[in-house]
Amino acid sequence: MFATILIILVVIIVAMLIYAATRPNDFVVSRSASIKAPAETIFPLLNDFRRWPEWSPFEKLDPGMRRTLSGAESGKGAAYAWEGNSKAGKGRMEITNSVPSSLVSLKLDFEKPFRANNSVDFTLSPSGEGTTVTWAMRGARPFIVKLMGLFMNFDRLIGKDFEAGLGNLKRLSER
Repeated sequence: MFATILIILVVIIVAMLIYAATRPNDFVVSRSASIKAPAETIFPLLNDFRRWPEWSPFEKLDPGMRRTLSGAESGKGAAYAWEGNSKAGKGRMEITNSVPSSLVSLKLDFEKPFRANNSVDFTLSPSGEGTTVTWAMRGARPFIVKLMGLFMNFDRLIGKDFEAGLGNLKRLSER
């Protein structure tokens, strides 16, 4: 009986490992919001890391988080590093592309709680009476992340923070 249970457990574990290995090697998390404000109002909030505490949900993860700004004041070359508690972690981001009122692209590197190198795009598109803002993050999905993805929905987990941040941008921009 014990041997049968052990064999069943091993088969289940092997099946999970095989299934995880077949998952895509990359991920994309993306959320959009319609904001009744011109792109010229929204763009400076994204293009200047000094403005991120006004809207980014990640800024609230650790009130004591250490932040370091470097490089350009805003736009391409502006950089932001942080180190905080276990929720905030440690990492650095740098604006790699900035097209006024339409695009801000970032290189996002996490060191803690895990290492990851991702790219982030904020795109602003005219839409009716305002602007559609899309926040997208892309990156590699190593095997351990694929395995964790069997038990956690990263799109939902990260997406809720993107939705909160876009909601904050909306409230701030529509004043």
